[in-house]
Amino acid sequence: MGNIVVLGAGGQLGQEFQAIASLYTSFEFVFVERAKLDLVNATALEEFFKVNDCDYIINCAAYTNVDKAEDEGPKANLINTVAVRNLASICAQKDIGLIHISTDYVFNGKGEKPYKTDFPTEPLGNYGRSKRKGEEAIMEIHPENSLIIRTSWLYSEFGHNFVKTMLRLGEELNSISVVEDQVGSPTYARDLAMAILEMIPQMKDGKTGIYHYANNGEVSWYAFAKAILKTTHPNCSVQPVPSSAYPTKVKRPKYSVLDTTKTETDFKITIRLWDVALQEALSRIQS
Repeated sequence: MGNIVVLGAGGQLGQEFQAIASLYTSFEFVFVERAKLDLVNATALEEFFKVNDCDYIINCAAYTNVDKAEDEGPKANLINTVAVRNLASICAQKDIGLIHISTDYVFNGKGEKPYKTDFPTEPLGNYGRSKRKGEEAIMEIHPENSLIIRTSWLYSEFGHNFVKTMLRLGEELNSISVVEDQVGSPTYARDLAMAILEMIPQMKDGKTGIYHYANNGEVSWYAFAKAILKTTHPNCSVQPVPSSAYPTKVKRPKYSVLDTTKTETDFKITIRLWDVALQEALSRIQS
């Protein structure tokens, strides 16, 4: 069905693609970690794709440290905007399908109902702004053969994420405090990876542009933490606190639930509830 190059293969989503690749025998995969290919260097990219033919690129590479991006705005912009522009240009030249992972941080978090893909964007910090500019670059350069997939609250058995942090704290402490006034949709990276591999063959039918993917349902960070620890560390209590208890350089979105109706309808994908996905993830993390 095609050759796929996965960029950012060392991150949690990239590692999930590596974990499930053997299940998708119609694809041939090449996994590239960020340190092995400088996406900001357009010449390096051109040289790489001269010797690596592919039909699709899945770009999992990103600068994701939301707070640090306030001090390292230029660096975040290089990785999240300039590199993405370079990828879009290469894909346009070679007619390669581009699947790019974006974020709920393109919104301001002031909404009260799930964000549809066409809702006006208004990022609150450098991270969100750099990711939005990356989206815009793709839509300007290579809109006819690109998928931009916004996701939220990503976690996995790989890398660093909220779920693994809660498990570690549950092991170390008797009580932890977690913010209760930020609401979103946790996304199990394995579910996202599998969905993307189901979406790719349908791109040829004109199913391109911006889509949202997150596990269904919504929850606060506090309630999410309670669900994580309920069966894993039931003796560790979770206390709700306001966001003001943990000041950060960037104001976090209060509400960042993504509407996934368009994704489910267009691609005929069933997205499971966040708490169901969490149980599978926990079993993998603890196995």
